[in-house]
Amino acid sequence: MEYKKIKHQFRLIGMKNNGAYAEFGTEIPKAARQFMAKAADYKHLAGTEIAVFEPKKDEHHLEGQYYVGLIVDEGTNDVPDGMDVIELNEEYVTARGSIDQIGSLHKGLVKWAEEQGFRRNPDAYIVETYHPVENGDEEVEVYLPVYA
Repeated sequence: MEYKKIKHQFRLIGMKNNGAYAEFGTEIPKAARQFMAKAADYKHLAGTEIAVFEPKKDEHHLEGQYYVGLIVDEGTNDVPDGMDVIELNEEYVTARGSIDQIGSLHKGLVKWAEEQGFRRNPDAYIVETYHPVENGDEEVEVYLPVYA
């Protein structure tokens, strides 16, 4: 697994949702399918799938907000009803791997970041981008926000 620290900017059109952290593993994919069905009606909404979500602050923080959507170009201003434009520009530690290994990808990235002395930024969204690969599989790239 290759880990790295980068500064990255994201611009997305997405739908806002709230839910229990314990349910994110099933709720985010479900919300993404609903978003993609709605986005199919808008020809200009094409791009890489993305989810951004509020980091869990501590064990008492049981619910959080998240967005599911698509990365869009800078020039896109036509935002469908019920969707928002989100712009993020943060320092991240990042790694990419199989969607089937998303839990271990997150854990490995957290461990690597700590070993490198990077401190997590709890006030910035965690980002995941989703990438189809051959054989119908999918990869996910995880971006954990850190202080510069």
